[in-house]
Amino acid sequence: MKKETIVIGSDHAAYQMKETIKSYLEIEGFAVEDAGTLGTDSVDYPDFGIKVASAISSGKYNRGILMCGTGLGMSMVANRFPGVRAALCGDMFSAVMSRQHNDANILVLGGRVIGDVLAKEIVKAWLKTEFDGGRHKNRLDKFDRIDFSRCSGK
Repeated sequence: MKKETIVIGSDHAAYQMKETIKSYLEIEGFAVEDAGTLGTDSVDYPDFGIKVASAISSGKYNRGILMCGTGLGMSMVANRFPGVRAALCGDMFSAVMSRQHNDANILVLGGRVIGDVLAKEIVKAWLKTEFDGGRHKNRLDKFDRIDFSRCSGK
């Protein structure tokens, strides 16, 4: 029996890591929706970040994983979408805390920053960690109350 579906995407810099993580997820019983890229030819990372983040934002999937060279670009793209809480994690502690305290729904990894072994351990920790709720939920609720019309910078 398959667990939930995880949507994943990467640019060319993290393509090999994406393939490794995809295989790991499938072995662990997750269904995987691969949003691309499909090879190592140079591509624009926002195209794949948009695919994954919009699928999370719309509620089509509950959780996703994005990868690029550093993870920075994918984090920036993903966090522009309503309801997305993308967390760039380069260690297991950050991955656990991103779930426990921030209810991160997208994990972002840097393919040129961490290796595949650590990436799999981070994914494992992130997937098994539950959101603590409570005071952390109250803090996250403030995200949804931001009035962006008052943030014009003028």
